[in-house]
Amino acid sequence: MNTKASPEEEYFAREDAEKKRRIALDMKKATAADEQKALRELHYMHCPKCGMKMQEIRLGDLDVETCFACGGVFLDKGEIDVIAQPKQKGIMSAILNWFKEETEHPVK
Repeated sequence: MNTKASPEEEYFAREDAEKKRRIALDMKKATAADEQKALRELHYMHCPKCGMKMQEIRLGDLDVETCFACGGVFLDKGEIDVIAQPKQKGIMSAILNWFKEETEHPVK
């Protein structure tokens, strides 16, 4: 009895294994996408603190998510940088602020 596979049989066995591996990866991707979609539907615009529905409100130049149940305000990625930037009001404002600082802390 010959137990050694011919090169042709080995080729088809590898091709079959590769095909099954690709199918498994595609199924994994599809499952992950479905699970991600389900999680988004379950949690999107719900407060991470209390779980209630959040509303989007305008705060300056940004739309931030606010929970009116617990009072939480939540920012998306990069929004904290926009809020933390000092507002530039022009050269005149800078000059007036310079004089204001001197009058608050006079030099002795």
